[in-house]
Amino acid sequence: MPKNDNMLAILWMLNSGVKMTAKQISEKLEINIRTVYRYIDALGASGVPIISDTGHNGGYSLLNNFIRAPLLFDIEEKKALLHAAVFAKEAGYPLSEALGNATSKLKMYSNQEQESVLIRHLAGFEVINRMGDPSIQPVLAELEQAVANEFSVEIDYRTRRDDQPKTRVIDPYGMVYWNNKWYIVAFCHLRNEIRSFRVERILQIKRTQIIFKRSEAFSAREFFMRNLLPDLVGKDGLISLIIEGRSEALDDLCLHWFLGHHLKERTSNQAIFLLEEKSIHTYVPYFLLSYGKSIQVIEPQSLKEKLVGVVSELMEYYQL
Repeated sequence: MPKNDNMLAILWMLNSGVKMTAKQISEKLEINIRTVYRYIDALGASGVPIISDTGHNGGYSLLNNFIRAPLLFDIEEKKALLHAAVFAKEAGYPLSEALGNATSKLKMYSNQEQESVLIRHLAGFEVINRMGDPSIQPVLAELEQAVANEFSVEIDYRTRRDDQPKTRVIDPYGMVYWNNKWYIVAFCHLRNEIRSFRVERILQIKRTQIIFKRSEAFSAREFFMRNLLPDLVGKDGLISLIIEGRSEALDDLCLHWFLGHHLKERTSNQAIFLLEEKSIHTYVPYFLLSYGKSIQVIEPQSLKEKLVGVVSELMEYYQL
């Protein structure tokens, strides 16, 4: 480890408030004890108030409240960061190697008691996500750079309707992780509009020399959610979807990412949603099929007929 990292590590350890001997520091950092003495002297010469106590219970410590910079965390902050890293890793965070290095340093720059606490809390904390495609990691990393540095990229992108990918240039405005998938919200030069793209459908990506300027007021999250769940307040022609059933099933329906957004009223045995007719007939039947007999559509009649049609098609398909 470079000299500067070792000196910073010593500051982290001493900042914990526990006295540490030169021998303990050398073992922790795997460096010679003479090197520890040199680093302690260098820190002291630079103005760091290191207190040296001799005797049986002696060791090095820092003057109380000397360091309160944000990069030095207490045990609760370290625990929160390590837990957040578990979530990020499971989500396919693009800078996974750097994240791993950061979490290793958090553990390394802790005293023995803190490290023991962190290990206990991490041992019982698990996040299980759907397995992602590791091949998108380089694409995510490149997109993250493009968003931060505001340069356009050329991508080969294949939609679910196309057999062959299309090459297009996009200005990446922001990355969004939603429903176990990564998306990039970007201005598409081909379509001349802002769109969202599934990262797993980007087959190739390369930088361009084009520089763009994203509006400071733009929010990739707001754009994505606005397109995913448009606001229907005040819109004409909305239809009430009335569903009765078991309380647990209705609870689940009301928490559904799409139906929950359009919930109008909920009672003990009934839920009422307000939707566009197109949505009711296009998406809702497939949302409801998995609930089987635990729910029953009361209105509209057209949705009942659509459900019968979908089930009939499935029966005919599997009876062939």
